[in-house]
Amino acid sequence: MRPYAKNGHPIPRRVKGILRQPPKPGPSGNKGKETFVLAHISDLHLTSPSGVRPTLLLNKRLLGYLSWQCRRRHIHLPHVLDALLLDLAEAAPDHVAVTGDLTNLGLPDEFRQAALWLKRLGPPEKVTVVPGNHDAYVATSWHETFSRWAPYLAGDDDSAGAGVYPILRIRGPVALIGLSSARPSMPFVAVGSLGRRQLARFEEMLERTGRLGLLRIVLIHHPPIPGSISWRKRLTDAPLFAEVVARRGAELILHGHAHVSREDELVAGTHSIPVLGVPSASNAGPIPQCTARYHVCRFQRTADGWRLHLAVRAYAPAQHAFIAGAEKEIRLPARNL
Repeated sequence: MRPYAKNGHPIPRRVKGILRQPPKPGPSGNKGKETFVLAHISDLHLTSPSGVRPTLLLNKRLLGYLSWQCRRRHIHLPHVLDALLLDLAEAAPDHVAVTGDLTNLGLPDEFRQAALWLKRLGPPEKVTVVPGNHDAYVATSWHETFSRWAPYLAGDDDSAGAGVYPILRIRGPVALIGLSSARPSMPFVAVGSLGRRQLARFEEMLERTGRLGLLRIVLIHHPPIPGSISWRKRLTDAPLFAEVVARRGAELILHGHAHVSREDELVAGTHSIPVLGVPSASNAGPIPQCTARYHVCRFQRTADGWRLHLAVRAYAPAQHAFIAGAEKEIRLPARNL
C-alpha cells in the first residue's frame, strides 16, 4: 500500500536502501527447529462504519457503505471473530499471517478499531499483516490510517521507511515476504497492482532469502495467478509477478480476496508453487463455500526441502466455534536457484 500525504497524493515508493547483507532474524523462538506452524487468516471485515460522518462518504465509500448496510453487516459478524481468537489461542501457532481487508471502507475510525483487535490477536512480532483493497478504498493519509498498524506492517529492517513494500520478516527457518497489492480503484472495481519498483525489490528479496536457504512464504491480498479471478477483482500485473517468481523461486504463496477456499499452482520455471487462498474469517453467511475458515500450516523440514501439512479450521454456526476441517499433505517445491 502506498502511503498518502495529507494532500491526498501518493508518496512515491522508495527503492533505495535494499539490503546487501542478510538482515538479522527477527524474534521467533524457533531458531534451529525443524518445524514451523503458521496460521493464515484473511478478509476479516471486522470493523463497523456505523455512525460515519456523511462527508466521509462523498466518494467511492458511499457504494461500500450501502453494501455494508444491505448485506455485509448481516454476514461478517463479530462473534465469529471472537470464536476465531479462541480457536487460535488453542492452536498456538508460531506466527499468524493476515492477508488484508481488516476494514470495510478504509475509514480512520475503522483502522482504530482494527488496531485494537490486532492487539487481541497477538504482539506485532508474532503477527504479520499485509493490506487489502478495502483497507485502501480511497486515498487517505498514512497518519490517519495505516500508522495505527505500523508495528504489524513493518519488516525486520525498517530503513526503507513506512509504507514501502515488500517487507521481510525472518522467523526461525522462514522468510515471510509481504507484498502490497492494495490501491484505490474506481467504483465497482477491486483490482490490485504491485508496480515495477515493488516487483524489483521483491525479486531481490527472493534471491537473497533463497541463498540463505530459508523457506520463502509470500503474503499478498489478491490472487496472483492470471485468470484466477474476475477481471474487476484481478491483480493487474499478475503476469509480471509470475515472471519474477519463475526467475527466483518461492516455496509457497498465501492470499485472500476471493472469499472462498482456493488451492492453485503457479507454474514458475520448472516448478509448480502451491498458491493457497482462504475465505473471509468472519463470514457466517448461508453459502457453505464462503463460510469462515482459516488454515493452520505446519511446515516440516525434509531431506530435500519442506513438506506442508495443511489443516483447515471451519466455523460451525451450531457450535459457535471453529472445528476441524479437511487436512492434506503438500510437498513444497525443491530449491531451484
